[in-house]
Amino acid sequence: MAQYTIHPVVMGTKVFDKSMMTYQYGQGEQYTIPIYTWVLKGGDKHILVDTGEMNPIQSKEREEAIGGKIYTFEQGLEKHGLTPLDIDIVIHTHLHMDHCENDYKCEKASFYIHEKELDAIHDPHPLDYRYLEDYIDEIEENNQIEIIREDCEILKGIYVSHTPVHTKGGLTVYIQTKKGLAAITGFCVIDENFNPPPEIKGMEMDVIPPGTHVDVYKAYDIMKQVQNKADILIPLHEPRFSAIEKIG
Repeated sequence: MAQYTIHPVVMGTKVFDKSMMTYQYGQGEQYTIPIYTWVLKGGDKHILVDTGEMNPIQSKEREEAIGGKIYTFEQGLEKHGLTPLDIDIVIHTHLHMDHCENDYKCEKASFYIHEKELDAIHDPHPLDYRYLEDYIDEIEENNQIEIIREDCEILKGIYVSHTPVHTKGGLTVYIQTKKGLAAITGFCVIDENFNPPPEIKGMEMDVIPPGTHVDVYKAYDIMKQVQNKADILIPLHEPRFSAIEKIG
């Protein structure tokens, strides 16, 4: 079995009400989340999970808020000896704009995207204002997209599972590492979603669904399934990974 290491690179941030992450909890609390590209190393392919923001705000305040450095796409890849043209595979957790703004730069890559995300980006509901098809025009025109319709293996040691928690076509990426099976969640959450504070656990809730969700009841159940399956849980926007060079 192939084994990989996972390298988080911050390629953007957002500042908003914490309840955008934690459903019905944290209202009125300002919170900053990092937006990551995840570099997967271990095989003979250069692999990313998501591509982050095109023009991230790189400020001292934002970096202090998340506890790590913020890079542009090129700077983040250069840190790992790569350029956008070196990328072979991009796996998308979903297609909200902050996760795919640099896609067009990866001219040689194959992009693995769930079919429901493609449906959503081309015909978004008014509530889905985070979708903007301009960001995938080039890769679509160049036939770079591999459409995912069911759970499948991308490469030995890397497979995706459909987890419609935050969006209808969310894909959780499972990666085999030396330390066990890691899961980069296909939905926008932080550590606290999986480890609720005592006042939430006191309500007999094991997890907190994300503030933006497809079906809050299904979201809860899917989150528990992912949590139970993974040895290493990687919530998609958890700030502590900003200061971590390697997972697994």
